[in-house]
Amino acid sequence: MKLRILGPGLMLFICLASGIARPQGPPRQPAAAPLTLAQVLDVARAKNPSLLSTEQHFEATKAAEITAGLRQNPTFTVSGADVSLPASNPANPYSYSANLTRLFERGQKRRWRLDAARSTTDVTRSQYNDQVRQTVLQIKNAFTNMLVAKEALHIAQDNLDSYRKTVDLSKARLDAGDISRTDFERIDLQLAEFESDSDNAKLDLTQASDSLQLLMGIEKPDPAFDVTGDIQPPQFSSTLSQVEQEALAARPDYQAARQSVTLADANVKLADAQGTTDPTIGGEYERSATYNTAGFQVSIPLRIFDRNQGEKERTRLEAQSARFGEIAARNHVLNDVDQAWAAYDVALDVATRYNGHYTDEARRVRDNLEFSYRHGGSTLLDYLDALRDFRQVNLDALTANQQVWLSIHQLSFAAATEIAP
Repeated sequence: MKLRILGPGLMLFICLASGIARPQGPPRQPAAAPLTLAQVLDVARAKNPSLLSTEQHFEATKAAEITAGLRQNPTFTVSGADVSLPASNPANPYSYSANLTRLFERGQKRRWRLDAARSTTDVTRSQYNDQVRQTVLQIKNAFTNMLVAKEALHIAQDNLDSYRKTVDLSKARLDAGDISRTDFERIDLQLAEFESDSDNAKLDLTQASDSLQLLMGIEKPDPAFDVTGDIQPPQFSSTLSQVEQEALAARPDYQAARQSVTLADANVKLADAQGTTDPTIGGEYERSATYNTAGFQVSIPLRIFDRNQGEKERTRLEAQSARFGEIAARNHVLNDVDQAWAAYDVALDVATRYNGHYTDEARRVRDNLEFSYRHGGSTLLDYLDALRDFRQVNLDALTANQQVWLSIHQLSFAAATEIAP
């Protein structure tokens, strides 16, 4: 019996004809679409654990308003005496009594408790909004840093690819005898610097991505996570005076300082109310043997010594402290805006110079010296210097754009308003 060895083409034909499917790997999952800044912020508001914790604290504080608005409960007492003796014993007849008492607050204590609780809720809400504002700033900065890291990796990869072409061309010239081995090795040695730049850029991008995902509330960073946005500085028409007014109207920490004054005033009124006397009024029904009686009682504390003097003084001093705190918060807001505006002006000037002049000039110099070197018109050192200058100018321009965006984020943070469209 002879065995025939089938060729690969015939083997494939037989498998297809017999319906035997070729093994396939698992289907690839489509990559998620890059997220914009608005989408990143939406995810963070829904998943960031620090924001969720602060939000629950606010809800817990708001629940204190229920307790503050409660009225005093009445007290009901039932008692009996000599209930085991016969009713016919005139010396010790059995008796039952029922007593109902309630404390009545004076001085509008409930009203001022409610005002204090509501003011506390307002302050806590503003503090929560301030926490959101700080988290949004961190996310914006991390988002910008990731965009910059992506662009830096693109620049590093372009420089590496371009220089590899130069190395390949130099190898061809070496083989043809146009340049010496020493010149070729000097060119080849520079490749390590470009490769190192590319590797460092990849690491920076990974770290920037992980930092942003952490702020978004993502438990485990996704290597495929990506963002999209414009790294070029935007234009806006707001003036410094407009930004200052917007900051005074919108800054939650300044609102919290103003609301603290209202809270302090409510505490002063509550302390004054606590110094008033609250009577306790009650009614009583008693049955002794065959007799029924009714009565009442009024209990009034004599506030001879304790009239809540200490709390009255303390709350007044706290109210004065809150007013000074409001002034300090207002000055702090204006100072933050002025400093952020100055940083934005400087960063924009630097970015404008790079984007409008230096990057184009560095590219022309590199292209001209590369053409000249390849045709023997310039030295190797001149060409390598042009490459270094081009790489550094592009990185400096990218850093300048990054600083503009970071200063815009800081200015938006200082004003609690979106400055850039």
